[in-house]
Amino acid sequence: MSEQNLVSFGTEAVSDNATKTTVEVRDFELVIDEPESLGGTDDGPNPLEYVLASLSGCLNVVGHLVADEMDIDVRSMSFSAEGDVDPRKFQGTSDEPRAGYEEIRVTVDVDTDADEETLDDWIATVEERCPVTDNLRYETPLDISVSTA
Repeated sequence: MSEQNLVSFGTEAVSDNATKTTVEVRDFELVIDEPESLGGTDDGPNPLEYVLASLSGCLNVVGHLVADEMDIDVRSMSFSAEGDVDPRKFQGTSDEPRAGYEEIRVTVDVDTDADEETLDDWIATVEERCPVTDNLRYETPLDISVSTA
């Protein structure tokens, strides 16, 4: 793909305290925080919960797009997403295992008359074309830098 086809997205964020971050996205403001059980003030979902929410949102958009392309009548769609994290690396008590999700499980509940074979083809195409699924499944180059105020 040539660079002229790229679409860029961006955010600006400010640390409100050790657990709470306020993020601006276009004309929206998101609050990211940890639950009280993890030392936060529970003013919003935590970063890992936003990952699951982003995945559900992306599967919704791509699911409807692909259903339209395949002439599948989707009356409704809902998502249940959950993942397992071992917090030891994040908390600095161990170098293993990984800091992120060990596994993410998503169930897509679709109200449709499509048969099982059609739905299998549909969900395989949705998985292949969902940008968030792609970012979670495959390594994405990431450049994090630091500057001083």
